[in-house]
Amino acid sequence: MQDFILHWGDMGQKWGTNRSVAQIHALLHISPEPLTADEICDLLNLARSNVSTGIKELQSLGLVQSTRKLGDRRDHFHSIRDMFDLVQTVIESRRAREYAPTLKALQQVQQEAEGDATPPAIKKRIAETLETMQMFDDWYTDINRMPRSVQMGLIKMGARIARFLPKSKQDD
Repeated sequence: MQDFILHWGDMGQKWGTNRSVAQIHALLHISPEPLTADEICDLLNLARSNVSTGIKELQSLGLVQSTRKLGDRRDHFHSIRDMFDLVQTVIESRRAREYAPTLKALQQVQQEAEGDATPPAIKKRIAETLETMQMFDDWYTDINRMPRSVQMGLIKMGARIARFLPKSKQDD
């Protein structure tokens, strides 16, 4: 349990969040029962303010929810239990925060470049970049609209197809 939480915390920094927020998420993810903020503080040896801030961040990302228990005034927190839902929430959150704004900025840059002295080679590169990024975003949007059973079938089918493809030079 400790190794999982420590690794998740280290990965959190690479994912763009701080270590303690990622550790809170890791604890809530592997905990079989929802935990109170005080329990999180005790288990992770974190300050109450740090836990409160971390929980708010995780809730804003849609990764953590709170529940109540009869006779207990405290909130009890839990991570998304279903791994497929968790992965989709992370992807959608990152798309909204990072990918979509970049697409919008590229569209604006391309539009502005059409009316200024941007060299043709640069305009072409901007257009290629936007076209490729838009293609991936459209693909994601189309896949995301499909029922989970279809998505899972496509993932499994893709893995089976990949076994028949020749190895690329990067795999050597």
